[in-house]
Amino acid sequence: MSKRKIRDEGDARRCLADQMVSGLPLAAWAAVEGIDGRSLNSWRLNLARRGQQQGAAPRMVELVAAAAAPAKYTIRCGRLEVEVGEGFDQDTLFRLLQVVAAC
Repeated sequence: MSKRKIRDEGDARRCLADQMVSGLPLAAWAAVEGIDGRSLNSWRLNLARRGQQQGAAPRMVELVAAAAAPAKYTIRCGRLEVEVGEGFDQDTLFRLLQVVAAC
């Protein structure tokens, strides 16, 4: 025998109220009443989520773009350090790294 599914929100609210009054666990109450327990539980979860969403007032947050700092890169080797900015020249960096490697 197939169990009846919950038809709509009103049906779900009535069933959930009756289940609470009975004091039985949801699955046991649904089995006694011939109702699909999974269907009722899904309604219970969805109604609970909906209630949480309705209770919370929307909060507006202003988004402000941060000023982008120019990128810089630091290369450390032991106690030596080379720092270059975003627009560094690759040939110059190569020469600097050769100097650092020779130390």
